[in-house]
Amino acid sequence: MQGRRGGGRRAVALAWLLCWLIGLASLASAAGERVIVLEVRGPITPTVAGYLERGIDGAERDGAHLVVIQLDTPGGLDDSTRKIMQRIIASKVPVVVYVYPSGGRAASAGLFIAQAAHVAAMAPDTNIGSAHPVQLGGGQAPDKTMTEKIENDAAAIVKSIAQTRGRNHEWVERAVRQSINAPAREALELKVVDLVAADYPALLAALDGREVELQGGRKVMLSTSAFQRHDVPMTWPERIIQTISDPNIAYLLLTIGMYGLIYELSNPGTWVPGVIGAISLVLALYALGTLPTNWAGVALIVLAFVLFGAELVVTSHGGLTLAGVVAMVLGSLLLFSGGGPELAVSPVVILGVVGGTAGFFAFVVGTIWRASRRRSATGAAGMIGQVGIVSRPGQVHVAGELWRAEGESITPGDRVQVVAVNGLTLKVMKAA
Repeated sequence: MQGRRGGGRRAVALAWLLCWLIGLASLASAAGERVIVLEVRGPITPTVAGYLERGIDGAERDGAHLVVIQLDTPGGLDDSTRKIMQRIIASKVPVVVYVYPSGGRAASAGLFIAQAAHVAAMAPDTNIGSAHPVQLGGGQAPDKTMTEKIENDAAAIVKSIAQTRGRNHEWVERAVRQSINAPAREALELKVVDLVAADYPALLAALDGREVELQGGRKVMLSTSAFQRHDVPMTWPERIIQTISDPNIAYLLLTIGMYGLIYELSNPGTWVPGVIGAISLVLALYALGTLPTNWAGVALIVLAFVLFGAELVVTSHGGLTLAGVVAMVLGSLLLFSGGGPELAVSPVVILGVVGGTAGFFAFVVGTIWRASRRRSATGAAGMIGQVGIVSRPGQVHVAGELWRAEGESITPGDRVQVVAVNGLTLKVMKAA
């Protein structure tokens, strides 16, 4: 009897062990069939580089079958782009760069990232190219020799990668040197990309059975017929940092910060504007550090707000405000002048901020000017021009009080106007 019980327990234990092993095998299979999707929309910044590196690291660690980078970018920073390219090239998991959705683009830095991918794909109605490098240091414009060095360096790296991937390296080089671009169908015909797919099911169907070569010569056959899509979005800190790294947001944060500090300095004790201004400035400085910032532009914007603030305490009849507007316009235009059109503040934003600031301080200056021309409403000087009634000989009732008065041909009941003040005696004349 005891033997039967022992045999039953062993059978149950063996069944549990088999189930556990089958479950592990299923999990391993599911992990291997996962397609990791990373989405990049907007400029290529250090935050984007860190996000993509984290996503590819996770795919390698979890044994994913494929990484798809959904890309829609106007371009970005050279250092961040190269980090992404290096990580894609070194990846132990095949990486597909998919220019998506329709209407998206892989411009400038996007071309470099797409060429680094093991498979470059595009959705219909997207475009790729316009990759001529720009000076990203944020300083003075480079001379001709430096410009040629930057261009040659960029052309050499992307040409080499395109050759390695078996793509049209001549067109890619022209995209760098001449800023040409191509829509999806044309890019496929030119062999700039490997395939065009309308959506993710079409993309995975086109990838199924394709062989790619990873670094070191290891070849992998893609099998995407039974995949499990797994989106890996940015974390909320990454999203916040990426949002404030937008040139328009960074510019607005900088101006809000300066507004807050000016208000706090002119009205000590109202700590809320000061705190908001300080936080905005810290965020702006962080964002400016991730962008191709021309610090001469920052200095001009700060100078503009110094001039605006000085207008509140110095009578310049609008001269300081005008100088501040000029400094702010120049600073706004120079702020990201080293980053090219894809990393620049929108003219609409500049017009709105500069116009609003100029209008506000013009209103303040006008108010101060009108107040300076207004007659004093208190003291002896404030009595001149006041109208009163003669209450009895030698006394008039003015501004709710009785005053001694002197004047010719005035009798009780007459309306009189104050024309001068002599101590506590008013000199009056009959009012018209």
